[in-house]
Amino acid sequence: MSHTIVNPADETVVTTVASATIEETDAAIARAAQAQRAWALVAPADRARLLRRFADAVDGAVEELARIEVRNSGHPVGQARWEARHVRDVLEYYSAAPERLFGRQIPVAGGLDVTFQEPLGVVGVITPWNFPMTIAAWGFAPALAAGNAAVLKPAEWTPLSSLRLAELGLEAGLPDGLFQVIAGKGSVVGERLVTNETVRKIVFTGSTEVGKHIMAGCAAQVKRVTLELGGKSANIVFADADLERAAATAPYGVFENAGQDCCARSRILVERSVYERFMELLEPAVAGVAVGDPADEGTEMGPLVAGAHLDKVRSFVPDDADVAFRGSAPSGPGYWFPPTVLTPARDSRAAREEIFGPVVSVFPFDDEADAVAFANAGDYGLSGSIWTRDLSRGIRVARGVESGNLSVNSHSSVRYSTPFGGFKQSGLGRELGPDAPLAFTETKNVFIAVDPRGAP
Repeated sequence: MSHTIVNPADETVVTTVASATIEETDAAIARAAQAQRAWALVAPADRARLLRRFADAVDGAVEELARIEVRNSGHPVGQARWEARHVRDVLEYYSAAPERLFGRQIPVAGGLDVTFQEPLGVVGVITPWNFPMTIAAWGFAPALAAGNAAVLKPAEWTPLSSLRLAELGLEAGLPDGLFQVIAGKGSVVGERLVTNETVRKIVFTGSTEVGKHIMAGCAAQVKRVTLELGGKSANIVFADADLERAAATAPYGVFENAGQDCCARSRILVERSVYERFMELLEPAVAGVAVGDPADEGTEMGPLVAGAHLDKVRSFVPDDADVAFRGSAPSGPGYWFPPTVLTPARDSRAAREEIFGPVVSVFPFDDEADAVAFANAGDYGLSGSIWTRDLSRGIRVARGVESGNLSVNSHSSVRYSTPFGGFKQSGLGRELGPDAPLAFTETKNVFIAVDPRGAP
């Protein structure tokens, strides 16, 4: 069987990709297990050197990877270049880990006690369609650095950049079978990664609903799991903020990647005394978002990824929706939806559910306590922003908001050198940051008895 890959900007066929069977998935896992046993015995400095070569191979293919993502995912080419470079940077960052996965010496009576960080074995990485390259690297790079093999299952809609990354890994000298990309249906390939007992950990990014299913499957084997799931993040704007800057940047906090971002600040909470002024500033900022052909250098927002997803986003904005204003979008072929600003009730579907498209809802709030309570309403807690000139307030609100990644006077959520993950139903565990490789290891404790009498 095969799956047809469609360019979301013009609905033309890009290529077809074979869909793996359960048997083919099992064979890939077996190859990964064999490769991992040899990889774990490679000297740490040599593992580090191969990961750096992998990073160099990605660096040499930045433009190629970006153009793949433009055609397959509809990402604007400038954004896609950043994503390819981010993969390179993640590999470079974790190339230092093999020589820095330190154990400890623990003082005990009667001998010497030491710990080792042993690799888990085979890791299954299941990635979404919104950021195919970058999220894949967050899983496989620290896993490989810690001595594991990785089998990556990309989203069915967007496998092409991940398939090319696997080729680049081989070209860089990674052992055959160590890093494999297996395209196919989640119900087949993804499910088998969860149920195959040789796979010791699953890293999944996607919907909360599917994440719960994966977590239940892993629980049946007491298999480790890291989950990065949904979000409904708040962008909180206080009256003392730099309103011009907050309004000018707000569209890029939610409309980047056409709103197909778990970290999208899809709820803007504005202190009531400046609400009207903020809306006046926001309208031209939304109108100024350049929506169009993702292959054009000036494009800031491209199409949605697929027709089925476009239908889902449209369902949140019926004809009688509380639309304050919209930006523009091309007509004709392609999965286009304009940047849209709503002013719905707090208990509306648009206010509660993750839309995952270029739709943002704006709400007034009365005071700090009201802002924090509304930001915390709901099941998610992944990201968010706080705009204020009062540093004490910024710290108070950041501590009060139940979210894994917050920015004050910024919309920056992700750095490869800092931990990333969510509260509540936005996920479990953390990715990225200096400790990420440890999440792909088991701690082994060894006690060595010492004869207190010494040498005869």
